[in-house]
Amino acid sequence: MVAMAEERAAGMKTKAKVLSLSGEVLREIALPRVFLEEYRPDLIKRAVLAAQANRLQPYGTNVLAGRDTSAESWGPGYGVARVPRIKTGRRAAKVPQAVGGRRAHPPKPEKILSEKINKKERRKAIKSAIAATADETLVRRRGHKFGAELPIILEDAFESLSKTREVKEVFERVGIWEDVLRAKERKVRAGIGKMRGRRYKTKKSVLVVFATENGHEGIRRAARNLPGVDVVHVRLLNAELLAPGTHAGRLTVWTESAIQSLQNAVYPA
Repeated sequence: MVAMAEERAAGMKTKAKVLSLSGEVLREIALPRVFLEEYRPDLIKRAVLAAQANRLQPYGTNVLAGRDTSAESWGPGYGVARVPRIKTGRRAAKVPQAVGGRRAHPPKPEKILSEKINKKERRKAIKSAIAATADETLVRRRGHKFGAELPIILEDAFESLSKTREVKEVFERVGIWEDVLRAKERKVRAGIGKMRGRRYKTKKSVLVVFATENGHEGIRRAARNLPGVDVVHVRLLNAELLAPGTHAGRLTVWTESAIQSLQNAVYPA
């Protein structure tokens, strides 16, 4: 495992280009050491499944469901089974083995649905998923379409954009707009969920990571209408955003400030 990690680190880039909003190269910066992290799909999967499980809402039946009835057994001597029967007829009730009775083992709200993961494992999974965003093989394996060099780093002026049209123009110049068009093709869900308010499934496309505190008012507002695009502050990164569906290698756009935050204190190696 150590030899594989060293071999992968030797093949990884230590510098990356910072692009302007017009797609031109402004300068080169050193990449944080987190981009040399080893690829751990096992930890990434654990972290994503734990995040999904912790969003589940407890559900269950009423404790009196199927029991709140006046049904009583007739007793012996009638030539019928001695199961509780409703007062106004002979239909059985209250017992699970009878047609129309209660459920034997209904879902219980006290069941623990959450999953735990060690803090160091969760951090390791996030760092591994961050490094996977710069691996072209993993990004293309997820189905992303792009013509840019990874990792994609834009100048901080990108965070101040407030129009969706402006974000679209930047994505076209950088070479990742084709991936947004890929996510625009929605798929009808195969199941009863299509009747429960979630008829369509939208693919995940670009993840935009910013760092300044006022970035949520600019780029978040501008990109929220683009299909499959997510915008997140660098300090709020999690494994599920970086590896949707437990598959690492999401197409990610970083701002220069976000890269500096990774270098300084957010995810030290």
